Amino acid sequence: MAAKKTGKRAGGLGKDGGDAIEMLTDDHRRVDELFEEYESSKDEAEDEAKQALVARICLELTVHATVEEQVFYPAAREAIDPERSDMLDEAEVEHASVKDLIEQLSGMSPSDVLYDAKVKVLGEYVKHHVEEEEGEIFPAMRDSEIDLEALGSEIETRKEELREELEAEFAL
Repeated sequence: MAAKKTGKRAGGLGKDGGDAIEMLTDDHRRVDELFEEYESSKDEAEDEAKQALVARICLELTVHATVEEQVFYPAAREAIDPERSDMLDEAEVEHASVKDLIEQLSGMSPSDVLYDAKVKVLGEYVKHHVEEEEGEIFPAMRDSEIDLEALGSEIETRKEELREELEAEFAL
């Protein structure tokens, strides 16, 4: 296994991706800001603007969840104590709920009755998931022997691939 990496990495993200946990945390903050933007403008925004913002939220969440499922969680399962794998199982179940709401929203229009409610519930699911991830999974990974820089590089590469694949799907 690679050398132990703990604590904050000076300089944030570099050209090679950066610390995996910092990258994923940055994703969390970006999506939180998008949800806040939606909530603060939903009553005044035109349907087209609302739909574009929700498409951005859904793209960001889909890319993030996919890299976690394909890269981060498998690495976490190897790096942390197997007795704590239940937190990873729960995270993957939470991802399934988020994906279900994303799919529902993709088939809706902002003028549909439950559109705003589904966006709000999606935001609440994500907030809960982020709290657990940042409070349990990320600290366990920081305490492990995994090379978070190398993992970050792998995550960044996969994120770029996914973004290219998915932007057309989300009409961005």
